[in-house]
Amino acid sequence: MSIPTKIFYILYKRISLNIKAPNKLIYKVNQPLCNLAILSALMIVACSQNVPKSVSVKSKDIRTSGIRLSGPEAEKIGAKIWKNECGGTLEGLTSWNKGEYFASLGIGHFIWYSRVKQGPFEESFPKLIRFIASKGIRVPKIAKTVDCPWSSRTEFINSKNSPQMNQLREFLHRTIPLQTSFILTRLERALPKMLIQVSINKQKKIKHNFYTLLQSSQGKYALMDYVNFKGEGTNKKERYKGKGWGMLQVLEAMRPNLSSSQATLEFARAADHVLTQRVDNAPKDETKWLKGWRNRLKTYY
Repeated sequence: MSIPTKIFYILYKRISLNIKAPNKLIYKVNQPLCNLAILSALMIVACSQNVPKSVSVKSKDIRTSGIRLSGPEAEKIGAKIWKNECGGTLEGLTSWNKGEYFASLGIGHFIWYSRVKQGPFEESFPKLIRFIASKGIRVPKIAKTVDCPWSSRTEFINSKNSPQMNQLREFLHRTIPLQTSFILTRLERALPKMLIQVSINKQKKIKHNFYTLLQSSQGKYALMDYVNFKGEGTNKKERYKGKGWGMLQVLEAMRPNLSSSQATLEFARAADHVLTQRVDNAPKDETKWLKGWRNRLKTYY
């Protein structure tokens, strides 16, 4: 309940219903004064609804129901993911990579499909926008559309300095901490999604590797970056020759019973194996991406 709404509620209760105040006195007023007080409270409530909330979001501790990041951890991890996806640049927050048929937005290059063509990869930008809006942050109109309003990379690039694009870019820059929180939320939800995909015998290994990585800041970063980078590994559409390349497949490929100090290096090794397998199985040549992917994995340890 907002503060103005609380004011109205208290005034209404104390004045029109003669409720006892904390000092044990009973407030009794005449009807005109009662009406005036209630009208004043209603005006306060009505006016407050039109006050826009600031889009600026400061870094602070982020906690989901099971995973917690300190303010410094969240800021550092968000900056690393931003650098991985966008080179840490403002312009990189609104991208459309050559050879792709979708826009990549925000620090996580969240996918946004146009009406012209959808794809097998999970579309995450609309989910991000709903997440940010749920926190009470005002979202630009352009970001609320179901489909990306630019239908091609050429159209997108030609609009890079348009008012709409500048507004979108500024919004994404101001909400970087919330984007980090969104990725953390996705990570937490990933574990149960992964466990139902594997046999009971494999579940113990998956859980052990997952929680071992969470014991260090670097491990948290590796998991958050990878789940944003290549997904949970549970989408059956994200397969080449029946083999996936998401976090599930990496955790499965890790050697068991590692200490937290060894876990990030092993996670990177397993991810390299899984991504190399993806390139080998790809219907089109994806070799050009492998070098960049490997450089990214080196930041995990």
